Amino acid sequence: MQTTGRAHPPSANTPADTPASAPAPALALGALWTVWTASRVVLLLLVLKVWVMPGPDVTSDVHVIYQNWYGVLGGGTFPQEDVTWQYPPAAALAILSPAVLPWLGYAEAFFVLALLVDLLVFALLLRAGRGSGRSSHGAWLWTAGVPLLGPTVYARYDLMVTAVAVGALLALTRRPRLAGALIGFGAMLKVWPALLLAGAVRRTTWLWAAVTAAVVAAGFALAMPEAFAFLTFQRDRGTEVESLGALVLHVARQFGWEGQVLLNYGSMEFLGPHVDTVSRGAMLLTAGAFGWLLFWRWRAARPGGTAQAAWAPVVPALAGLVAVLMFTVTSRVISPQYMVWLVGVAAVCVTFRGGGAGPTGWVVVAACGVTVLEFPLYFGDVVSSTPLGLTLLFLRNGLLVAATLMAADRLWDVTVGDGVPAPAEAEPPRTPLPSA
Repeated sequence: MQTTGRAHPPSANTPADTPASAPAPALALGALWTVWTASRVVLLLLVLKVWVMPGPDVTSDVHVIYQNWYGVLGGGTFPQEDVTWQYPPAAALAILSPAVLPWLGYAEAFFVLALLVDLLVFALLLRAGRGSGRSSHGAWLWTAGVPLLGPTVYARYDLMVTAVAVGALLALTRRPRLAGALIGFGAMLKVWPALLLAGAVRRTTWLWAAVTAAVVAAGFALAMPEAFAFLTFQRDRGTEVESLGALVLHVARQFGWEGQVLLNYGSMEFLGPHVDTVSRGAMLLTAGAFGWLLFWRWRAARPGGTAQAAWAPVVPALAGLVAVLMFTVTSRVISPQYMVWLVGVAAVCVTFRGGGAGPTGWVVVAACGVTVLEFPLYFGDVVSSTPLGLTLLFLRNGLLVAATLMAADRLWDVTVGDGVPAPAEAEPPRTPLPSA
């Protein structure tokens, strides 16, 4: 099929001259495994403190907070008095997961599980990259992006949530019920996987997501008290120092603004005059992002146009990436571990050849490289709003904004405009697009 739409830069997942069905050359596959293994050994050495990275101790969340929660959750209740517990009830499973390795200490078991989950995602992407219309670039993007976040990525349970989300996205086209169940379960782990429904077109996916989430929620509500106390703690959070909105307050400090940065609800937040205004502005931006997604779905479902008859397999994943990017960028909080969400979803997008998501994915990887500089290496400069701290924040958040705009532009083109994905040899059947 020929297109007359705007030209896009070459993507990392553009079809190569070599037939897509040919197995990856042994040398390239060996190089991929070597890079993955070497980088993960470094991550383990860092979280086990064989090597110590400058800056705050990022493993304290596991050694102190998670381990304390482990004791409380093991007693059959949620941490009701701890405002830092801001997660849906299924997060208890992630916190309790080190129990499967009883011969290790809590923290060591958690880090080993993080490594195994990392390996699982890598294997899923490697497998998904085989065959017609697929690429190993997703596995490469995951291999590169995760270690750039430094030890933080193994010292938070976000890696586990991302694994569920990656599995859901890879199942969306061929196994919609499984995808829905994984999305529903993921939403009960940390809410954001529900955003992956932005690209789901089959009612069975939505139904299975809703039923799974309801069953998990009801099970925890009946078994453990205060399963949804986290909603109050999330509502009361302010503007965290690394967020997009925080840049306004960082700049205001240079002109005499008298606010301060304090530990609040488990993160370093701005407190002082006009902070509430900035927080409300962030929530309005989030509402605007949700409105754009609804408008896009409405336009994509209208009859007519070059891409209206069907969606290519990459579109559900690309829509999920846009949704997660939008809600991350507009959030009042952009913690470093949130970046692993974006790496995982972007890696799935890049697995599909011809989808045009490659540039966006590598911008996300670049943002990961800047993230490890602003936290933990120079977090003191970020908290103090020094020129170095401001530069790193403007660069990281600027890259995230750029990735969001790039992904949204590509999604619009391939579903509403005429920039349809480049054809791939023996591309899998396309998903019918329902009417509005």
